[in-house]
Parts: sequence; structure tokens; C-alpha cells
Amino acid sequence: MTRDEILTRILSVFEQEFEIKNPGLDENLTEAYEFDSIDALELLGEIEKMLGSELSREEKKESMEIRTINQICDYVERLARSRGL
Repeated sequence: MTRDEILTRILSVFEQEFEIKNPGLDENLTEAYEFDSIDALELLGEIEKMLGSELSREEKKESMEIRTINQICDYVERLARSRGL
């Protein structure tokens, strides 16, 4: 899974699930779009679908510091690499 593929899928999730079109890649999602903890849980579910496996408790904890689309892409890219995707 390439970074471009990840970004495309993440942006699609944001548009379809959260009705956020063309978010700034480095904008703080909480401040700019009122992205909250419920949204974050939904996003983690979408990431699990994307990766085809459940996230471990530790992997979910790592996601707590994510604030931007670029950080989400970094996170997914790292998870995909660790799963050999």
C-alpha cells in the first residue's frame, strides 16, 4: 500500500463518513472540523477495514496523539508496513 493510496482512501473516508471535503493535510482536525473522540473511533474502524485486521490495544493507544491527515497517513503507513501490506 503506497502513501498515495493511503491518502486517497483516508480522504475518501473523511468525505463519506464525516462529510469533510478536501481537509488541509496539516490542519488540526479537532480545531478545524470539530473532529471528536467518537469520530476518532469510527476512523479507527475504517483503518481496520483498510488493513484487513484489528488494531491491537497498543496500536490504538498510539493513535491518541494524531491530529492531522498527514499524521493519520504516517500512522496507517507504519501499520501497513508492519503487516507486510
